[in-house]
Amino acid sequence: MRRVRYEQPGGPLFLEEVPVPTAGPGDLLVRTEATGVTLPVVRKVKEAAEPFPLGGEIAGEVVAVGAGVTRFRVGDRVTGLCFGHGYADFALLHEAMATPVPEDASPVDAVALVRSGLVALGALDAARPEPGESVLVTAAASGVGHLAVQLARVHGAARIVGAVSDTAKADFVRATGADDVVTYEDLGTPVDYVLDAVGGELLTPAVAALAPGGRLVAYSSGGGTVQAYDLLVGARTVTGFQMARIARERPELYERWRRELWELFREGRLRPAVHGTFALEDAAKAHEVIESRSNLGKVVVRP
Repeated sequence: MRRVRYEQPGGPLFLEEVPVPTAGPGDLLVRTEATGVTLPVVRKVKEAAEPFPLGGEIAGEVVAVGAGVTRFRVGDRVTGLCFGHGYADFALLHEAMATPVPEDASPVDAVALVRSGLVALGALDAARPEPGESVLVTAAASGVGHLAVQLARVHGAARIVGAVSDTAKADFVRATGADDVVTYEDLGTPVDYVLDAVGGELLTPAVAALAPGGRLVAYSSGGGTVQAYDLLVGARTVTGFQMARIARERPELYERWRRELWELFREGRLRPAVHGTFALEDAAKAHEVIESRSNLGKVVVRP
């Protein structure tokens, strides 16, 4: 089978021929039909000291199951987060991370919706939103951000502000349901809560964009520092959100969120957008789109 790999920090990415992996205990062997490209993976390729498997959301058909698998069988369509090699013709997906793909959804729909939607929904839940509140969503045109905008509306937000790096993304963000679109240089009037996917230098102005008593949920891999005094003034709070912890420690909540996402998708209230799909041999081009922050919605690799 074909697999994308790299040998040194920064790449380049290249295709190699390797044997099809064997499903171990608890594993599903999936014929990959779509793989979602994420900013954390792109960053790791550039910054990690040692090469690592290119993982991410995958979707496809189960072709073999390992010992102990009870929820799935050969022929099922599934999606989930692959921690091993996901940029490949076949990939291993642990049963605990897998969810069925409905008949009326494509593999691309699945990778655009589930993992990014889980992060967006989890971050929103961590913000403890109340109906009628206002929210600022950073990276609002991203794979997670454009879903967070829609989910905030579903959960009762009265005013949604999308923050973007480039005003060229404004029409897209408004089309997903944002009332206003701002740039990172001017985050606009104060809001009740912020869902921040950027971090770094934006963290300080994002905290400043909170109204008194406001809450910021940080779910970025970009780091950043918050000054305690900025929180004391106005009694603001910051919460860190990590999806892996929910998947490990609260599987019942993880499953409930997955069901909600598919229900909203079927009802037409949650519409994942796909910036583009790339062939396996063009994975480097897919990474370039993410690295340049030019994507509108999800970027997908299709073996």
